[in-house]
Amino acid sequence: MTSFLRYVPPMGIYETLYAFLGAFGTYMGERGTHPWSQGFPRTVSLPGGPRLPSMVRVNADHRKYPKAWGLPALREAIARYYRDSYDVAISADNVMVFAGGRPAIVALLLFLEPDIEVRVASTEYTPYYDILERLRRSYHLVESGPGNGFRPPVDDYTAPADGRTLMLISNPCNPTGVTRTRSELRALVAASRADGMGLLIDEAYELLHDPPVSALEYVDDIEDGNLFVVGAATKGLQAPGIRIGWVVSAKRHIDVLGNFSSFGMGGVSHPSQCYAVELLHPIRVPRVRAAVPAFYASQRARYGEAFAELGLELFSGDGGFYHWCRLPDGLTAGRLNERLFKRGAAILKGTDCDMARRGDASPLASFFRFSFGPLAPESFEADIALMGDALRDGPP
Repeated sequence: MTSFLRYVPPMGIYETLYAFLGAFGTYMGERGTHPWSQGFPRTVSLPGGPRLPSMVRVNADHRKYPKAWGLPALREAIARYYRDSYDVAISADNVMVFAGGRPAIVALLLFLEPDIEVRVASTEYTPYYDILERLRRSYHLVESGPGNGFRPPVDDYTAPADGRTLMLISNPCNPTGVTRTRSELRALVAASRADGMGLLIDEAYELLHDPPVSALEYVDDIEDGNLFVVGAATKGLQAPGIRIGWVVSAKRHIDVLGNFSSFGMGGVSHPSQCYAVELLHPIRVPRVRAAVPAFYASQRARYGEAFAELGLELFSGDGGFYHWCRLPDGLTAGRLNERLFKRGAAILKGTDCDMARRGDASPLASFFRFSFGPLAPESFEADIALMGDALRDGPP
C-alpha cells in the first residue's frame, strides 16, 4: 500500500542512538552506558545551587485548557527574569510559551515571510537543517570551520543582501560552545533593527557561560526591529523533561505566535508551566546563575585538559557543556563510534552538524561533539580511561 506520509528521517543524534542500541543491546542512558552523545544537563542539585522543586501544586484551574500565549504567571516570571538579569524593558506581553525551544523555532520559521532568506553557520545545531529543509526555507550558509576557529565574523551574518534576511544563531553555539558576547552581540542586535534584517538567537545554553549571556542585554527597545530570543528550561534550569521553552520578541510578533497556538498547538501543559514558575522563583535565580556556570566551567576545564593529553585537538568555545574535538591521524568520528559502541559509549559525529550535509566527504568527518552535560564529577577518570582505550583501540 502506498504511504500517505512523506518519509522524514530522524535527526543525526537519533541515528547514533539507534545504531548504539543495535550494537550494544541496551538504550543509551541505562546503567553501564556513557551518554557522551546526548545534550542534556545534570537534573540534580549542583554544588552551591538551590534544590530543584520536587512537586508542584495543581488546582482545578490548571486542569482547564491553558491560554494560547502561556500561563500569565509564567510569562511574567520569564519577563521578570530577563529584566532582573539583563536590565531590559520587557513585559509579559513580549513572551510566548512553547513546549520546548525547538517548537518555538519551528513556529518562527513556519510563519517567516516567504521572501526572507535564513543566514546560518555551516556548523550548527543539528535540528536546524531538518527544520529548514522540511519547511522548505531558503537559506545561505556562512562558512564555519577550522580556518576561522568555528567563529564566523559577525560581518558575514550582518552584511547587506539583495533581499530580506533572518540571521539564525545558537549562542552559546551547539556543538562548538563558541559564544558571542559584548561587542559581537551588540552588533548582531543592532543589525536586527535594520530594514530587511532580523535575528533569531537560540539561547538554550544561556546559563552555560560564565557569566551568563543574552542578546537582550543589548536591547534598547524590544518593539524596534525583528529580534527573536528563544530560551528554555531545558539546559540551565536543568529540567528538560518538563518541555518548556519560550520566545521573547516584539508584541506584534508574539500576537502572531499566539494566534498560531490558538489553532495549531492549543497551549502548553499547565502542570509543566507551574513547575517552570517555581524554577524561575526570584530567590532561586541568583543561585542558579552562580552555580550552573561554575559547575560546567570546572567540567569543561578538566575534560579539555585530559582530551588534549590524549592527542585530541580542541576547538571548543567557553560556553555550553560540549567539547568540539578533532581526531588525530585521519580517524573519523564514525570509526570512533564503532569502537565506543562496544564499550557502551557514543559521541555525536561532526558530520551530523554539517549544515551542507556532505557525508563522508565533509571536512567535519574527523570532528566530534563530546557532551559532559549529564556526567557526574566522579565519572571523570573512568570516562578518560575509556576514551583513551577507544582512541588506541585497545580491548574493551
